[in-house]
This record gives sequence, C-alpha cells and structure tokens, in this order.
Amino acid sequence: MKLKYIIYTLITIGIAYLVYYRVSANQKIAANGNGKGKGGSPKSLQVEGVVVTASDFTNNLEVTGALEANETVELHSEVSGLITKINFREGTFVSKGSLLIKINDRDIQAQLQEALTKQRLSATNENRSKQLLEKGAISQEEYDTSLADLQSLKAQTQLIRAQLAKTAIYAPFSGKIGLRTVSVGEYLTPATAIANLSSVNPLKVSFSVPERYMGQVKLNAEISFVTDGFNKTFAGKIFAIEPGINTQTRTLQIKALVPNANEELRPGSFARIKLALSTQKDVLIIPNQAIIPVLEGKTVFISKGGKAQQVKVEAGTRTAESIVITSGLNVGDTVLATGAMALKPGSPVSVTVLNQKSQL
Repeated sequence: MKLKYIIYTLITIGIAYLVYYRVSANQKIAANGNGKGKGGSPKSLQVEGVVVTASDFTNNLEVTGALEANETVELHSEVSGLITKINFREGTFVSKGSLLIKINDRDIQAQLQEALTKQRLSATNENRSKQLLEKGAISQEEYDTSLADLQSLKAQTQLIRAQLAKTAIYAPFSGKIGLRTVSVGEYLTPATAIANLSSVNPLKVSFSVPERYMGQVKLNAEISFVTDGFNKTFAGKIFAIEPGINTQTRTLQIKALVPNANEELRPGSFARIKLALSTQKDVLIIPNQAIIPVLEGKTVFISKGGKAQQVKVEAGTRTAESIVITSGLNVGDTVLATGAMALKPGSPVSVTVLNQKSQL
C-alpha cells in the first residue's frame, strides 16, 4: 500500500511541475508579444519613411485618345468616264496639284470645239451689229439680241471647259496616297472611291477631358503620349479646344498637333495621353500610403525622438502615387510610409529612410 501512495505522490509532483513550466513559458511568450525586449523595454517596430522636402508638383491627367491625319480625303471623280491614265503609285507621297487620274475627254473636247466655233461666229455678228447701230442702220433692240447671243455662247463654252477640267483629278493637298481601287480602262463614276489621300506630318491627337478640368486646359499646353508598337514617348501641343461641353458625355473635346517627320506614327492609332494641368511650386509631397483617413479628416505618423507621433494634416491635389500636404507637416519631418496599421502614438520605431522620388 505504501508503494501505491508513493507512486501517486510522484505523479502529482510531475503534473505540478509541468503546469508550472507551461505557465512560465506562456508568460515569456506574452512578454515577447507585448514588444518587450531585454530589461522590459518596448521593442522598436521596423518601418520605412521619407523625409519631407519642398519640391515642384505637376498635376498630370491621364486620358486616352486617337491619332488622326492632319488632312484626309477619299478621292472621287465628279464626272463619269473611262480611265485613260493613273499617274500615281500606291503608298507614295504626292504633291499638291499633281495629276492623279485622267478620264477620257474626247467627247467633251469635241463639244468645246463646236462651242468655240459658234462663239467666234457670234462675236463676228455682234461686231457687225455694233457698226450698223452706230450708223443707225439697225435698232438698239437688234444689237442687244446679237450681244445676248454672244454672251450665252461664252457661258456655254465656260460650262464645257469646267466639265473638261473635271476629267483630270489633281491632289488637293500634299500627302501620302493609299491603295487604289481602280485600274486603267475602268469606267469611273462619281460613286467610285479611287483612293485615300492623307497628310501625316504633322498628325492630330484627338481626346477629351472631364468637364471639371476645363478651366485647367489651355491652348499651346504640351502633352505626352505613348502608343502600342513603340517603346518611346511622343510629345505634342494643344492647338484647338471645342467651344462647348458635350452634353452626352460631359467632356471637353481637344486636339493637339504632333510632329511626325519620320512618319513613325499612323492615323487611327490608340494613344495613352498625359496632360499636365498645373504645376505647384515648393510644396510638400508625401506618398499616398502614408495617409490615414480618420473621422475628422486625415492624419500621418511621423518619427520624433525615435517614437511614432500622429499628426493631423490637410491635403491638396492627389495623384495615383503621391499627395500634396498643405498644412500639418514641416520640411525635414520624417513621415512613416509603412506600418500604419500597427503603429500607435508613442510606439518606438526604427525608420529606414527611403528616397522620396522613388516612392512618388
């Protein structure tokens, strides 16, 4: 029986030791979890921060648009007839006024010769009638009739000359001509599209901005944009702004000119545009992630004496990466950009200072 009691006693002592050990371990874990280091001092939280400096801030608006030819036209004939000559090569540059298409004009040439013959005869009759009128041999009415006949024939001649001019199609402006849809010997009608002619240097960029930005968009303002197919940024300048707002989309239509001397850009391309609305001089800028929204506005944490201090701030213009601070911060303050959710006022912090430009 004594052996039995001894065994029970040993088991009880073992269980008590295990309980004591577990409680001690939990107390150590709890102490470490509360941020206690050696000697019971709070453990510093590792965070990243930026030093506030005064710099210029450009408020950029990013929109999409499309490239357009400076001038473009689909070439058509004003008269019908057989094509006798095609005087251009597809995809090449043509100068303003150069002959592109010639249509058979034999019948119109014959009509012109007939009209000229009648006009010369009428001019002779008018001159004879004028001499007779001066001698009193005919009345004024008879002379007026011969003069009217002459003027009528002159008008007919001019009309035929105009028809004759329409048998030759000239380039209305200098540019690149596209792929033709007609051939020599084909019967051309006014409904037939011959080819497209486009002026591609410079090009136009057409885009629109929301109505709320209309007061910040100015003529001659510069834009930059990128397109698919090129790993480079192109620049242009605003030359035209629509006088009114589109009531359907509540946007303002804008066009910019873009130099295209190398003809890299093509009409119809999609463009991602960046427009500088305004530039503020010597303002305080911090990363967006440093801002903490609160019920009464916005706050940030700064590092002061190795501890986190919460400061109420007022903010201005904001972009996707950064925000302008109008009050609450000073040049030289170290704003904490990370760890905001774990920070409390007075928490000890160890700050790794980042280059602010890499954050904005």
